[in-house]
Amino acid sequence: MGWTYVLFAAIVEVFWVLGLRFSETPLEWVGTIVAIVFSFYFIIKACEVLPSGTVYAVFTGSGAAAIVLIDAFIFHADFSIPQLIFIVLIIIGVVGIKMTTNDDVSTKNEDIQGAD
Repeated sequence: MGWTYVLFAAIVEVFWVLGLRFSETPLEWVGTIVAIVFSFYFIIKACEVLPSGTVYAVFTGSGAAAIVLIDAFIFHADFSIPQLIFIVLIIIGVVGIKMTTNDDVSTKNEDIQGAD
């Protein structure tokens, strides 16, 4: 379930970053703030079962890659082959981190709390 929370956080991150860029009315700003709250809620939930460093790396990497692609394909921002190569490297890194992460952090947290 932790990776699902990371996925949700990254998806919602795209909305709040776009909200920061395009919000003009109070209602749009409220929507942006709500998206930020949900994004960080999902991050907190993911950190309960996954290492926080892993969660943060995957969250920021996947969100950044998605936003660059949205800027390029939806908002027609400049996009180059080197940018594509670096996005592919980010995706490879995110997949590599996911594949090498032990999902058993909640047990470790219980062991640490039990030692007090």
